[in-house]
Amino acid sequence: MISIAIMGHGVVGSGVAQVLLQNAAAISHKAGDDIRVKRILDLREFPDSPLADCFTKCFEDIEEDDEIRIVVETMGGLNPAYDFVKRCLQSGKSVVTSNKELVAAKGDELLALARSRNLNFLFEASVGGGIPILRPLDQCLAANEVTEVAGILNGTTNFMLTKMIGEGLSYDDALALAQANGYAERDPSADVDGADACRKICILASLAFGKHVLPEQVQTEGIRNITADDVACAAACGGAVKLIGRSRKLSDGRLHVMVAPMVVEKNNLLSDVNDVFNAIMVRGNAIGDVVFYGRGAGKLPTASAVVADVIDEVKHLAARKYLFWESGYPTYVAAADDEAYRFMVRLDAMDLAAAKAALPDAAQLVAAGVPKGQAVLRTAFMTVTDLKNRLAAVGVEPLSCLRIFTLSQD
Repeated sequence: MISIAIMGHGVVGSGVAQVLLQNAAAISHKAGDDIRVKRILDLREFPDSPLADCFTKCFEDIEEDDEIRIVVETMGGLNPAYDFVKRCLQSGKSVVTSNKELVAAKGDELLALARSRNLNFLFEASVGGGIPILRPLDQCLAANEVTEVAGILNGTTNFMLTKMIGEGLSYDDALALAQANGYAERDPSADVDGADACRKICILASLAFGKHVLPEQVQTEGIRNITADDVACAAACGGAVKLIGRSRKLSDGRLHVMVAPMVVEKNNLLSDVNDVFNAIMVRGNAIGDVVFYGRGAGKLPTASAVVADVIDEVKHLAARKYLFWESGYPTYVAAADDEAYRFMVRLDAMDLAAAKAALPDAAQLVAAGVPKGQAVLRTAFMTVTDLKNRLAAVGVEPLSCLRIFTLSQD
């Protein structure tokens, strides 16, 4: 029998306990051993829990218990999660976490510590909730040289944009609806400002390309400034506005990594990913494009991914799984604004002639859904700096400029 501990009994932690209890027989069969929850760390009382006798408020009860071989961390945030996880690894315990903030900030350090102790540090649930992505990326696609990872990584913003597109809601109304449905927190900043998607693309980029990408290296733009006119123009012109996290390997070995709202055209599978669903596209030089799709969050889907990692660690107690990336360096991520994109430029119709003169390669997109008094241009590939400089030179201040997401510049 393998004894484990769970740190945190919130939504995900309680889901992990629930899955371990209700699927105990199947989990034991797959793991090759019985798994017992010996300790649960939380400051609250849970007298009605079937595991009520396991609760403790003292981390040392887990750290100093040699019977506990695996620790599940579902507390979230960096403090005290980072200190607790590090001490668990130092005390000889493998760790499973769903904590995207922890992995994005400290993944290289914790993976190196686990390797030095012949332990495992796994975090499948940190990116796609219940969507399996890290294990396939690391194992199933191992024969490929991955050139790009991109996708819709945040269900809250995707729900909001779906409502803005389909029902014509304003940003504020879409946010209120997301909060009413339990998809957005009272303080939605991590979602709508792009921090959540940023952490996830950092983890994906680090695993796909082998060096750690820190959140502070990634240019991150959220959806606060997206308007109903933006989504209406994109839809009228055959696209959909989505919050995209993207990581692409450049010819000089550096990465282009960014998070921003982009126009996804209808010929791209990501344009039809709606509501709270996530989708992650991986491009490999042998397999081409592969898409992983599903609900990116939720109590039981996320718990399912956590428990799958627990099973994996039980099966590998005597041998470390090769999941690893090296530390990065300050210039590893190139300046995002140096990467060329096509843009959807929305502007006042009175500025159309001047804008077309400044952007002779741009095509005007004419469609019934474009708001009256406005015009839309689709530019050639160019940098955002070049675009802004050209428009400023003719005295045009666009209403908005959104990148158009394409996987290749052909």
